[in-house]
Formats: sequence, structure tokens, C-alpha cells
Amino acid sequence: MARSPWALREEAPIPPSHRDIRLWGLEIDAPLILSEPEGHDWDEEADMVVVGLGGAGVAAALQGLESDLSVIALDRFDGGGSSAANGGVYYAGGGTSIQREAGVSDDPARMEDYLRHEVGDVVSAETLRDFCESSAETLDWLRYHGAPFEASYWPKKTSYPPLDKYLYHPDSSLAGPFRDMTPPAPRGHRTVRRNGGKPWGLGTGIWEPLKQAALDLGLVMRTHAEARQLALDSDGRVIGVRVERLLDPEIRKKHSRYVAAANKWMSMLSPTFPGARITFAMGYRRLAKARALEAQNRASAWIRARRGVVLSAGGFICNPEMVRHFAPDYANGLPNGTLGDNGSGIMLGVSAGGRTALMERVSAWRFLSPPQAWGQAMLVDGKGERFCNETWYGARIGDEMVERHGGRGYIVMDRKLYRQSLRDAFGEGVLGFQRDITLVNVLFAAIKGQTARELAEKLDCDPEILAASLATYNRSARGEEPDPFHKSPDEMAVLEHGPFYAIDASVDARMFPIACMTVGGLAVDETTGAVRARDGQGTVPGLYAAGRNAVGICSNLYVSGLSYADCIYSGRRAARAMAGP
Repeated sequence: MARSPWALREEAPIPPSHRDIRLWGLEIDAPLILSEPEGHDWDEEADMVVVGLGGAGVAAALQGLESDLSVIALDRFDGGGSSAANGGVYYAGGGTSIQREAGVSDDPARMEDYLRHEVGDVVSAETLRDFCESSAETLDWLRYHGAPFEASYWPKKTSYPPLDKYLYHPDSSLAGPFRDMTPPAPRGHRTVRRNGGKPWGLGTGIWEPLKQAALDLGLVMRTHAEARQLALDSDGRVIGVRVERLLDPEIRKKHSRYVAAANKWMSMLSPTFPGARITFAMGYRRLAKARALEAQNRASAWIRARRGVVLSAGGFICNPEMVRHFAPDYANGLPNGTLGDNGSGIMLGVSAGGRTALMERVSAWRFLSPPQAWGQAMLVDGKGERFCNETWYGARIGDEMVERHGGRGYIVMDRKLYRQSLRDAFGEGVLGFQRDITLVNVLFAAIKGQTARELAEKLDCDPEILAASLATYNRSARGEEPDPFHKSPDEMAVLEHGPFYAIDASVDARMFPIACMTVGGLAVDETTGAVRARDGQGTVPGLYAAGRNAVGICSNLYVSGLSYADCIYSGRRAARAMAGP
């Protein structure tokens, strides 16, 4: 599926039908229209109601409370969502306090110059500039509220730094051609948190302090409460939300156990590791038990929002039917998300007349290094043609592979580099999951051909195209001509000694799954976060969206920590707009 890399595509004129929403497993009801809101039987009320207390939701809640708004936050589970479950990386720059402590230089203009290559025009130049200029202050806001960061710096290219390093390059800024366009700066700020040896479940290091700060300021937090319906007044303004909630403490505990078991299974393995499909399936089975419990024990409640509702309930990567509908090219990937990423927040916005955009956009992460040898290898498509710089950030490689090369990708090595990859699996800074993915694929899944032609035949690609790709690659690796994808010779290996090997890195690779997250959602006014109306007439009054419920900074090409940073940025933006001058 070819696409312009910078095109912002909005939904078709016909929005998802009620039947579509039900087929996707979502029980979203059409809005309740109230001609006399004061006469409605409200169970609770607050200035702001937040639907989904993940990274964006907690940022909106805390900023709202600091702006003297009363806030009720709703979450179907226990809160945190994908923001708490992620690797704890927050993208920040422009001269943050951590960057200064580490002795590295950066400024907002350099940050903006680099990010424009990743962000494209999914947000305006003014929004990107504001994001970059406010980045250092936002990080200080997180630190003020207790989020722990540290200035220990890892200067090398990696998909994720060693567990004792907390500042690194989480993007393609060290790779060509970007390193020649703007001076690189480390902008990956990893929270100081440990989850054994796993690089996930660390986002709680940011989320938990913000949640506690919000609770200390008076946040009313309602967990086990699923938003199902919005309330509108006769002018079309969103004034409340209906939730289905568990009230019995013992039932809530049982529900939490089922959800915790589901999350445990789903986070047991990296979504790029063979076997993760099985652990995800086991997680969904536990979730089914939680849903059965919900169906039998819930009660309805209406919560009034005097100033507005913020939708911040995550994306839809954990809703396979929605993924197949909007982004079928990514249906074979594994979800990089948590149970709340089912699309319900987006569809709540649609039910009230909100407009969506970029629903087909999925960030697919195809990291090639570590091991270092895979980054020195050549990645080709199904025809045998090389199509990217193998040292780019994984989401950029994944986007190029799926969107413009049919989802096919093969890491090609010769005998020498194949053996080197085994040694690199135990190299400096390589984490356990990175090592294991390497060993499984090199030892058990590598495709072997005594010659390049034999390898091409086994890959079912054109032998002449693969031979030409190898010849061009080797000339660049020897320094005889510039690499068309801007790798330097020291980043390449001459591939000339058979046998030749290929690792299947395709979107449907059996032994090397690809991790995916959705990055489209509700279109918003970029100055306020208000949801844009589907009819083109301004925004839906009283309705805001943030994080992965909305199109944002990371909705073109993702880099590590950019979604978390966008969650905080967009959540605070919505709260400030709601609070007013």
C-alpha cells in the first residue's frame, strides 16, 4: 500500500456505523440528548471528566487540578495503560536539565529541525515548534512531581540502552542522512525504574508519581468504570458520560486479578519474540473472564462534566477486528499495547460527531540492531532490492517495509557476518530479549544458500536483482562509491563469502514477529485539543482528545518516547484549554 510519507488522510465521508462498532466488540451507545440537563439524575459531577487514566489522562487531570478545576478520572481497569507498561522512555530535548547534567548540548531549534523529518506535516509547524520549545519545561514539570530521571549517557546506536543508562539516542539522529542534516543530541530520557531485566513495565516511573500528585490535589479516581455513552445538551455540547462500573469490593478484587493475569501473560515476552503470539492469546483468555465478570455485575452511573470531557483511553492495537478494518497490512503484527487499547475512546468521540484521521497509520517496529552485525547487513524486499538504511530507527524501517515494499524484508549476511552476529548477541549493552531474538533466528530460522543465486531462489526473489543489490552494497562497503542510503563504510560489511544467509524480517515473519501500535485517532484543534467535528464545522463543544485517542506529534513516524511525550503535551493542552485564561 503506497502512501505519501507526509499525507494527512482523514476518514471517508461515511463514519463507522453502529453495526461496525458492535462487530469490533465495542458497546458504545449513541449520545443521550438532554434538553434540560439540570433535571437529569447525575450520580457525580466535576468540572472535568477524564476517560482513561494513562499518560495523557493523568497529565490532563494533574494540569486541570493545578488550574483549579475539579476532576473525576475514569478507567476501565486500574489505570496506567500503555504509558505505565512501556519502556519508560520520554522524548525530550532543547536543553533539558538532564541533558545539561550529562554535558550534552541541545536547543529547541535543533530538536525541531530533526523532528520535522519524523513528524512531517501531521501537525503544523507552529505545534511542533511549541512542543520543542516547551520540552525542557515539561520534563522539569515531571521531575517536580516526582518522576525520576538520571543523566548517565549511552552514546551508541541501540534500540534500547543498557539498564544502567538513562539518556540515549532513541531515534535515527545518529544515522545518515539525518546526522548530516542536524547535529545529533540524545533525547531519550529513561525513567529510573527496574522490572527485573525487562525493558517494559517501566513507564510507571513517570505515571505513578503524577497519579499520586493528582490524588494529593483532590483527584477523584474511579477504576473498574467503563465509559459507554456521552451526554449532550440540546446545542450539541458534551456535558457528561455514562459508565458501567463494578461496585462490590470483592468483585472488583476478582476483576483486578483477572486483568493482572491477562497483563502478566501479555507482557511475559517481547512482542518481537517467537512465542509471544501464544502468551498474547493466553492474556486474551484471561481478559475474557474479566469481561464475563463485568457483564454480570455492573451498574450504570451518569457523571456530569461541567466544562468538558477529555478522551484519553489509548489506541486500538489490541482490537484485532479494528486493526483488520482500518489497517489490514498490519494485521499479522503483534500488539504493542495493553488491554485498554481497544478503540473505545476513539469511537466515543465518533459517536458525538467527531472526525478521525490517520486510522490506517500503524507504527511497526523492525529493529535490526543489536546485534550490531544485523545493522551492518543488507535488508532487501521480496524482489531482492535493498530499500533502507539498516541503522535507522526501527519504526522508520518498518514503515518503509510495510508501506512501500509489500511488508517483505530479509536481512542478508554472508558467512563471516552470520558468525559475527552470534558473537554480537553477547556484546556490550545487549539486553536479554535482544540476545534471545538474535539466537533464535540465527540458529533456527536462518535461510541458507551456498551462493547468492541459491539464496534468491529460496527467498523466491529475482536472482539478478539480489545480485545487483549485493554488488552495489559491497562497492559502498569498500568505500568505492557513496551508499545511496547514507551508511558509511564502517557501518557496513562486505558480503562476499558464501554460504549466504537471510533472516526473515517481514511483517508476518514466524520467528521474528513485528511489534505494532496505532497512531491515528480523533482529529483535534492543535491549539486546544478540542475534537474536530465530522461535518467540518469547527469542533465538538465540550469534547477533547489526547494521547493515542488523538492524532498527534507521533502520528507519522514514531521514535522511542515520542508517544509518551505527546501524551503529556496533549493532556496538559486540553486541561489548559478547558480551564481558560
